[in-house]
Amino acid sequence: MSTVKVAAIQMRTGMEPERNVAEFEALVREAASAGAVYVQSPEMTGLLVRDKARLMQHIAPETEDRLVKRASELARELAIHLHVGSTAIARSDGKVANRAFLFSPEGQRIATYDKIHMFDVDLDNGESWRESSTYEPGRATRVAQLPFGNLGMAVCYDLRFPQLFRAQAMAGAHVLSVPAAFTRQTGEAHWHVLLRARAIENGAFVVAAAQGGKHEDGRETFGRSMIVDPWGRILAEADNDEPGVVIAEIDLAAVEAARRKVPNLKNAREFAIDGPASADEAAA
Repeated sequence: MSTVKVAAIQMRTGMEPERNVAEFEALVREAASAGAVYVQSPEMTGLLVRDKARLMQHIAPETEDRLVKRASELARELAIHLHVGSTAIARSDGKVANRAFLFSPEGQRIATYDKIHMFDVDLDNGESWRESSTYEPGRATRVAQLPFGNLGMAVCYDLRFPQLFRAQAMAGAHVLSVPAAFTRQTGEAHWHVLLRARAIENGAFVVAAAQGGKHEDGRETFGRSMIVDPWGRILAEADNDEPGVVIAEIDLAAVEAARRKVPNLKNAREFAIDGPASADEAAA
C-alpha cells in the first residue's frame, strides 16, 4: 500500500473526561467516514487540567482508563489505526505518564510511548510551565510498523529536539507524529517552521494533531493541526483553533523520492567537537 488517507483531529479538551471522550469519538468517526485509515488525536486527549490535585482525582491506570478503552473499541469498529496522541495515565509507582497509544484495526494496542522531554519553560508575560513536577519522562522513543509505513512516535515539546526524529528516521520511520498542545505564544512563533523542518531534514511525512483555543483550566493553545509532506509542503492545515478534522492523502513513495534527491540520512558523518580556542591558539 503506497497511498493512504491520514487524519489529525483538533480538539479543545476540558476538565471532564466523559465529555472529552465523547468529543474525541465524534471527531474520530468523522475522520473515518471521510476515508482516513490512520487517525491521530492531540496531546492530552482525555483530560487537560493544570492543577495537579484535580488531575490526580480523575486519572487511572491504562487498564482502567475510559479513553484507552473507547479508543480500542473505535479502532476495531471502524477498522482503522487509531493513535491517541497522549493522555495522562497513573503509573503503578504513583507517578504520572504523558502516554500515547496506537491501536490496530483489530482494536489491539500495538504501541505506546511516554513523552520524553518535559515542557519546563519560562515564557514572556509571566507564562511558566513545569511538566516535570507532575509527569515522569519516558526513556525510549518508538517506531511502530504499520501496513503503509513506519510511524515514529513523539509528543509536543519533543518537536524541539531534532535528534529524536533523526533517530526515528534512521530506524526506518516514514511518518513522524507530533500530537501537541502548543501554547498560543510558542505556536505563533514556532509551530509551522518546526514541523516543516522536521519533515524536510528527515525526508518524512509529519502528522500533527493539536489542541486549540481557550481551555477550561485557563490555558490557550494554538491549534493549526497539519500534515506536511517530505519536501516540507503543507498538505492540509486547520486555519484556526476550532475543533475539527484535517485530512490528507499521502503517498509513501514521496519519502523515497525526497531521500533520493537529498540523501542526507546516508550522507551523515560522525564528527568531533573541538572546544573554544584559547587566546593563545586564536593568535597563532
